[in-house]
Amino acid sequence: MFSFIVDAVLFDMDGTLIDSTPGVISAWYKFAEMYQLDVPAVLKETHGVRLVDSLKTWCEITDPETLQKESMRFEKLAIEGGPVVLPGVRSLLKELDGGSSNKWTIVTSGTSSYAQASLERTGIIMPASIVTSEHVSRGKPFPDPYVEGARRCNVDAHNVLVVEDAPSGIRSGHAAGAKTLAVCTSHSKEEILESGANPDYIVQDLTQVSTRWVDGKIEITIRDDSNYRDS
Repeated sequence: MFSFIVDAVLFDMDGTLIDSTPGVISAWYKFAEMYQLDVPAVLKETHGVRLVDSLKTWCEITDPETLQKESMRFEKLAIEGGPVVLPGVRSLLKELDGGSSNKWTIVTSGTSSYAQASLERTGIIMPASIVTSEHVSRGKPFPDPYVEGARRCNVDAHNVLVVEDAPSGIRSGHAAGAKTLAVCTSHSKEEILESGANPDYIVQDLTQVSTRWVDGKIEITIRDDSNYRDS
């Protein structure tokens, strides 16, 4: 077992708290019919990246009105795929929410409408506020999303834990100055390590993590020391 103290915890959403993979894959294949995409390549490069940035890069959409329309169409297709809650998430969020809903939040590359629809569909506890793609000018792997997440929790980004499944999100957390915990829910441990994202800790999923409140701060405990590494 290994424990450490942070001021707040910032979670990615897709791949970390929920799994919307079937819906996302289906949506990209639908988009490939119009945009002639190499879907396996798209899936490899876009996980954890803002949808608007992915659509600009892969579908070459530059018109703002078209970009908004296609973003909404993509998200609707993804939601129809039926996101599900990943292991350990409900109990961990219940522990955190029992202390303060202002010291943890969700930082997602999705839009506000997509995040709200996904969280409502899965019944996940909502934090006081969440950070979505509309709230930052630069998405992951830039530091902006997690800097904003820390600001909303009224803490310094250097004193938070970022929980992520994607290399781009891990890089974003590090760039913000945070400690990072990688969950191997969308990438294998080997893939995460080989990506060069260098998370501070790695677990299979959030069943291996627990929290408790200590004098207004959050003690994080990783229960299986064979699946984490301290940088």
